[in-house]
Amino acid sequence: MRLPHSHPVRSASCDDPNLLGAAGLVPLMGLAEQYGLAPLAREHLTVPTDTGANPDRKVFSLVAGIAAGADSIDDMAVLRHGAMGRVFDHPYTPSTLGSFLREFRSGHVRQLDAIATRLLAGLGEY
Repeated sequence: MRLPHSHPVRSASCDDPNLLGAAGLVPLMGLAEQYGLAPLAREHLTVPTDTGANPDRKVFSLVAGIAAGADSIDDMAVLRHGAMGRVFDHPYTPSTLGSFLREFRSGHVRQLDAIATRLLAGLGEY
């Protein structure tokens, strides 16, 4: 039943500083951290210029954003809502992540593939 003059909800955000809109990220990113996502990104990903600084934290943010439902650069703002700042010590702005990704070339995609392969191999050994 629709209320008179009601409009469908097109989007929602979690602005309460004590709530997580995607609490499932905590165990998922805990596994990523435990099995070395950040060190693998530091070791295997070489993005030029200053936008390539801290590739480990940027890759971590991108994985978290995608897992939280982001499917565009603008959607990466999900990491900056609610209590996400308590879960992530440095949530990047969508524009920073976009600048990082715009520097990628085909070789960087292969580097990410190598990181994913090593991470999954580590999880498989568990």
